[in-house]
Amino acid sequence: MLLKIAVLPGDGIGQEVTTEALKVLKTVADKYGHTLNYEPALVGGAALEKEGVAITEATLDLCRASDGILFGAVGLPKYDNEPMERRPELALFKLRKSFELFANLRPVKNVPMLQNASTIKPEVLAGVDLIVVRELTGGLYFGQPSRRYTDEGGRKAVDTMPYSEQEIERIVRVAFELAKGRKQKVTSVDKSNVLNTSRLWREIANEVHRDYPGIELEHLLVDSAAMMLIRKPASFDVIVTENLFGDILTDEASMLAGSMGLLASASLGTATNAAGGQFGLYEPIHGTAPDITGQGIANPLAAIGCAAMLLRLTYGLEKEASDIEGAVLAVLEAGNRTPDIYETGMTKLGTTQMGEAVANSIRG
Repeated sequence: MLLKIAVLPGDGIGQEVTTEALKVLKTVADKYGHTLNYEPALVGGAALEKEGVAITEATLDLCRASDGILFGAVGLPKYDNEPMERRPELALFKLRKSFELFANLRPVKNVPMLQNASTIKPEVLAGVDLIVVRELTGGLYFGQPSRRYTDEGGRKAVDTMPYSEQEIERIVRVAFELAKGRKQKVTSVDKSNVLNTSRLWREIANEVHRDYPGIELEHLLVDSAAMMLIRKPASFDVIVTENLFGDILTDEASMLAGSMGLLASASLGTATNAAGGQFGLYEPIHGTAPDITGQGIANPLAAIGCAAMLLRLTYGLEKEASDIEGAVLAVLEAGNRTPDIYETGMTKLGTTQMGEAVANSIRG
């Protein structure tokens, strides 16, 4: 199979971990006789510095001509006080909107050999295997008006949180479809005691539930959900929620796995690709981590997990995806750790060394 991928490393450790994900993809492609055809391009701060915008039309065209996108991370401290049109994060927002990538899937699983990597008690982590389905193209991040202004009362700001029934229905349906192949449970997270958008969300979730009578639906307020993720995380199966809540809860949930450096994500929409599979953007959730950029200590396993998700969801290559995931587990089982998950007695590896260890495990 021809694997035609747009590679957008972005900023900070995004560049470092994407290099290792590509290394693993090349190894799998060689092993199974696929042709890997990828083209890199600049996004985020890297694009702002060299091309004047966070993402160019040429880069968007490259993505349109590809089967999927392997993404690193965007964001640099020097742009923190710039207006949105000069922010690296605009690249990600444009990609989500351009390709209608409305469903962000973030699986979280605790594996026994990493229970001590988390600050949470091992008995609480036992059996954690959940997936968060985050709505990605609506809500506060895209609502208008969104602006800062000054009037006679001083400095003010406004953000708007809109949701339509169509936006809610399609993301909730994604969650129920996923639950069919898992533990048959969906938890819908909202703030319906305060927000009108959440009251609509809950109403539509109940309506969609009628089409899935064999699946349990529970509703949780977002503050209760945040508490339960720490108190009884193994009680969750599929969590579905809106954009802002999903952004926050998935960072919290990363601690169930032990580190943000372990969590991959897939952003999917309605588009298919030339291979007949689902077009998607695959991105580790950890961000650019400017405090460790260039030190060679970033954990590449989330990015490598993105490579596995890309093979599975965009190309339907289950065996190849499972090979990557099995190699990651084998490397961890052998006691190899990057600094973020290191514990005494283990072998500490840098970014490149960890990527090479996974590739070697795949080679056998």
